[in-house]
Amino acid sequence: MTETSGVPEARPAPVHWKLVVDCADPHAEADFWAGALHYEVEDNSALVERLLELGALPGAATVEFHGRPAFRDLIAVRHPDDPYDPDSGTGLGRRLLFQRVPEAKTVKNRLHLDLHPGAELRAAEVGRLTALGASVLREVREPSGQWVVMTDPEGNEFCVH
Repeated sequence: MTETSGVPEARPAPVHWKLVVDCADPHAEADFWAGALHYEVEDNSALVERLLELGALPGAATVEFHGRPAFRDLIAVRHPDDPYDPDSGTGLGRRLLFQRVPEAKTVKNRLHLDLHPGAELRAAEVGRLTALGASVLREVREPSGQWVVMTDPEGNEFCVH
């Protein structure tokens, strides 16, 4: 809290956020990133079923994903320890949302994730991520540090430090 004129002022609440990734196949991206980060793919099936029953969502806007109904064009992954809304399956903490877009990736990302397994685990983590479908773009060795630049299955860049 800050004080102005002797009266404490309440600090504004932090803004809730999620990182949104445009992609061609949101479900494949969600599976990759859930594996890469040890996150959980959100289960929105109860919400999807409710919306279908109400006629608020056409069947064509859904797919079966891991044996349950899901939104066709978007899906998220969340940190397994963060809270979520049990009625919708939507995470209330650290999340990545993957949304289908018609255009392909054409240029370098302006925003990317840095994964930090530690220098002693970097090579093993790069191997694990490659097995999940990532590719190595290049290894960087600079006075400021070392890391590996990789791409996810759709070519989105990220770094392993």
